[in-house]
Amino acid sequence: MRIPKRLAELGKKRIAPFPVEGFVYGEGPQQCKMMLVGEAPGETEIHNGIPFSGRAGKELMNFLKRAGVSREEVYITSAVRSRPYRWGEKKTRTGDMVRRKYNRPPTAKEILAHAPLLDYEIKHVQAPIIVTLGNVGLRRLAGPDKKVSEVHGRFIKQPVRCLKDPEGTSFTWTEKDYVIFPTFHPAAIFYNRSLLDLIHQDMDKLKAFMREFAGE
Repeated sequence: MRIPKRLAELGKKRIAPFPVEGFVYGEGPQQCKMMLVGEAPGETEIHNGIPFSGRAGKELMNFLKRAGVSREEVYITSAVRSRPYRWGEKKTRTGDMVRRKYNRPPTAKEILAHAPLLDYEIKHVQAPIIVTLGNVGLRRLAGPDKKVSEVHGRFIKQPVRCLKDPEGTSFTWTEKDYVIFPTFHPAAIFYNRSLLDLIHQDMDKLKAFMREFAGE
């Protein structure tokens, strides 16, 4: 399923003032086993247009396998569709310093800019559960007071945050309840390997949920 072209253009217009680049659509079937909400695309994703196709994506595929689902069975998206970047310097093999772009977390204004896109997907993708990957996706949907370190591995049933108006700048809550399952962003294990055991535990819980939902 893809968001309508008019919404994509609206998202590109709203985020144009910020230091971001590229645009990556969500990917997956409208009727899926779960919906995954990440943070924002990185350098690999903006080049090939495929969400979670870089280094973190490889880890995510391993986690999905542990949960008993394949990439083709899930809908993958993110809070922001363009790559937020910052300029930095890197030393080459010859010792020269060159400027390059580095990934950074999206700001609140950038998340707000692409809110209409995620709102549309939340409304139209038919998934029994929404898995948020990291704090950005979790707080975008469940509220700014949530911390993945405190609520990961829990099944949270509640309304999710959405814009009052597709072209507006203030959030409200959906009338419908959704089941949200927070877990850590797969890139987190690159900096804290001890999180791997916690993520595996989360995936085991998710697998049990999927089996129960399927009536197995």
